[in-house]
Amino acid sequence: MADTTVTDELQVLDAEAQTPELPRPNAVEIGQERAQLLDLATYELRERRDALQREINELGCRKQQLEKEMYSNFAGQSDAIVRHVKGFQEYLSGSLRGLAQTVEQLELVSQPLRVQRSPLDQEQDNIEKSTTNILPAISEIFRPDEALIRSCLQQFLGQPDFYADPWKLRRSLEQADITLLEDWFFNQGGRGAQFSRGLRVHNILVSAAAITVLGKLYGDRFQCLILAGEPEHLGEWRRGLQDSLGLGREDFGPNSGIVLFDRCEALVERADRLEDQGELPLILVDSSERSVDIALLQFPLWLAFATRPGKQYEDDDLL
Repeated sequence: MADTTVTDELQVLDAEAQTPELPRPNAVEIGQERAQLLDLATYELRERRDALQREINELGCRKQQLEKEMYSNFAGQSDAIVRHVKGFQEYLSGSLRGLAQTVEQLELVSQPLRVQRSPLDQEQDNIEKSTTNILPAISEIFRPDEALIRSCLQQFLGQPDFYADPWKLRRSLEQADITLLEDWFFNQGGRGAQFSRGLRVHNILVSAAAITVLGKLYGDRFQCLILAGEPEHLGEWRRGLQDSLGLGREDFGPNSGIVLFDRCEALVERADRLEDQGELPLILVDSSERSVDIALLQFPLWLAFATRPGKQYEDDDLL
């Protein structure tokens, strides 16, 4: 056992003796490498230092240039401002002296007082002068179509045509109805109030005749707007016009030929829009309306049914 151990140790020693030794670095070489590294590092530092120095020099030159420009510009502007102020001062002084001399030369003499007539007085005179011409002008509106209108009205006195086309009167009228319509067309020019025929259904029949005549004159360029304060009254107007003109439900509505209103304000707004669109509104006012809003008077075609003096109609009497 001891021999084996000695043998192993001898083999290890032989192996170590046979292994070649690595060359150890020389101290001179190590010094040279360190010197090269230091030279490289210092070279880079010098390059960065030189670049920074150049930038500093450029910034310094730029600073001096800016300071020079600021000084020269400020000084020049200050001189210009001083010159302008001085020139304005001289101009103002001269103007004041001239004004003082002009005032001294004025002759302060009292002028006679003249009282001119107010424009309202002149307008009143014009209204008074033209009053006599207004009514004839209104009444002459339908004169060019008088023959056609009278012919239509006379046809309404005959037998009713129950199968006439829609928007044509399918009922007959009485002579009193014809007289009412003739007065409305030729004396009132299509805008005014007429006494109620006593029953709402009779007023609706007269209105249907007016719609028929205006349809012949204006075609589809007019829309009928009806004002009645109660829903049941509007319902009767709708049913009466359906019966007398052969209309359907589709003929009543904002985009149709007849529109029903229970408020005057809404009716006026609709009439204004129609006129803006180049169409003609025909306004019919139910006899239950005790007064006519002044806003309705601006439109060219309106017919209001009024109660006779000394007689008040109850709603039941108008049904």
